[in-house]
Amino acid sequence: MLTYCYTLTPDTNGTNLIQYPDLPEGASVSEGEHDLAANAAEGLEAILQLYIDARRPIPLPTAVGDGSVTLGALATAKVFLSNEMVQQGIRKTELARRLGVHNPQVDRLLDLSHSSKLEAIEAAFHDLGRRLDISVA
Repeated sequence: MLTYCYTLTPDTNGTNLIQYPDLPEGASVSEGEHDLAANAAEGLEAILQLYIDARRPIPLPTAVGDGSVTLGALATAKVFLSNEMVQQGIRKTELARRLGVHNPQVDRLLDLSHSSKLEAIEAAFHDLGRRLDISVA
């Protein structure tokens, strides 16, 4: 699973600016400690979805920060799928054709908020000539 770190910058009004060093375009705001983790996770998901929608390679986490957000297995698989499609120059329409599905089904495979079936993501990797591996640490 992928763990992205974030930094906090306190503001004079009691809020915290949440930024992700590995994803410089991304930021979120937390109004206090009680919603910090949720806001950091929501902000991370939003910026990752922007990368996916723009067909940009998503930088893998490397930075150290004040806190971190760990993506679940499904979101991690979607990030890797998006990166593989970008690397191979495969558009969603082409993947849909290869999988024998309609375009909206591929849209959902790349939607971080959609609860896709892992088997569908595995099939997409297979059609890209790759294999999805899962391990327990």
